[in-house]
Amino acid sequence: MKISRTDTNPLNSVITIKIERNDFEEKVSKILNDYRKKANIPGFRKGHVPIGMIKKQYETAVTAEEVNKLLQENLEKYLNEEKINILGNPLPVAMEDDIDWKSSELSFAFELGLAPKFDLNLSEKNKIIQYHITASESMINDQINQQRKQFGRLVARKHPLEDFEITAVFKNDEAKIEATNTFDLSLINGKSNISALKKATVGTLLNLKFKKLFKDEATASRILNISPEKTLEIKGEITIDIKEINERVMAEINQEFFDKIYGPNQVNSEEEMRQKVVEQMEKQFENQSDQKLLNDITEYLVNKTKFDLPDEFLMKWMQNSGEKSLNAEDARKEYERSEKGIRYQLIEGKIIADNDLQIIFNDFGPILHVEELKDFSKEMISVQMSQYGQAELPDEELEKIVARVMSNKDEARRLSEQLMSKKLLEFFKSTLSLKKKKLTFDKFIKEAYGKG
Repeated sequence: MKISRTDTNPLNSVITIKIERNDFEEKVSKILNDYRKKANIPGFRKGHVPIGMIKKQYETAVTAEEVNKLLQENLEKYLNEEKINILGNPLPVAMEDDIDWKSSELSFAFELGLAPKFDLNLSEKNKIIQYHITASESMINDQINQQRKQFGRLVARKHPLEDFEITAVFKNDEAKIEATNTFDLSLINGKSNISALKKATVGTLLNLKFKKLFKDEATASRILNISPEKTLEIKGEITIDIKEINERVMAEINQEFFDKIYGPNQVNSEEEMRQKVVEQMEKQFENQSDQKLLNDITEYLVNKTKFDLPDEFLMKWMQNSGEKSLNAEDARKEYERSEKGIRYQLIEGKIIADNDLQIIFNDFGPILHVEELKDFSKEMISVQMSQYGQAELPDEELEKIVARVMSNKDEARRLSEQLMSKKLLEFFKSTLSLKKKKLTFDKFIKEAYGKG
């Protein structure tokens, strides 16, 4: 077998593989003999079918299969040994004539799209902003009031006011609807409807026009526990049977309140509580600012780092790489949609390789930075458990969970991708000259996304 390479330009190569008959003939003969032993052909005893008949029926297909295996194995081996970094997959060059599988030598050619070589300059100053999002006073107050409501108490009242909780049974016989739910007056439309509810007391039976009773269709659907389509079946009036009217009295801000939220003696004053709320909210905001930073860095690096791609090869590869073949125009559009992503993958790959950030896998799982991945897994599992209100596990139990997760190759790979994003973000923060900017969440949304 002979393998040669011809570079047509810096981004395109052709690999030619010449296979001699003795490279595969012995294997083909063995397979055909096995077929002969097992063949059931009328007129011949099993195992005594003439080899010529077996060859006539199977030799071409077996030869093609074995040659194809040789091509795949040796092409992959050659690319690895020669350290040829390609984009997409090798594409077989169409042959002008049919293959003569009985020939003493077979020749095959493959087109390659080569990954470009380029330099990265990460040291110069740039205009990328790293946002530090702060909690506004109103957001802090809203969060504390929400917690006070959550740990407050319900007091029965005679008539509902604006923020009182009303529990009622909703009925409409025609649409066969009967649902019990709790709502307040802010969800109701129409002055006459609100007025009727304000005069109601426990035991009152109201018949109100359903059309435009609730502030929107989503609210109606949620309170009645039905699909939006089902609400269309309700004609005329709906009956509201008032069962409870309660005022939720907010909890007092005192040590008992602090202990319920944070545990005994973890917080001892309103000032300390407000600081805790700020820390929690800004930790949540950090995920959004980090995602914005990563998006901006990606855009910056793609626009700043100039290199050519093997465009024609990649379009041809996209034509034939999916489940369905694309025509040339659709492949061109697909390439245009994918080009930025391809460029960033190359840039990211270079950063990972140059700075030893990669996590390498084999068939059994991660083999490089495995301890770092374990620590990251522990952190992720602990965060998830705390989100669901579960107590912190002993190290021994946590180790067992991590071991189970790491034994699942797909799960380990998913976690490794999350760790890689974290490592890249830390690398960018420590390497790039970023412009720091502190602002409230509302101002961040307006500045970063043009909303608000």
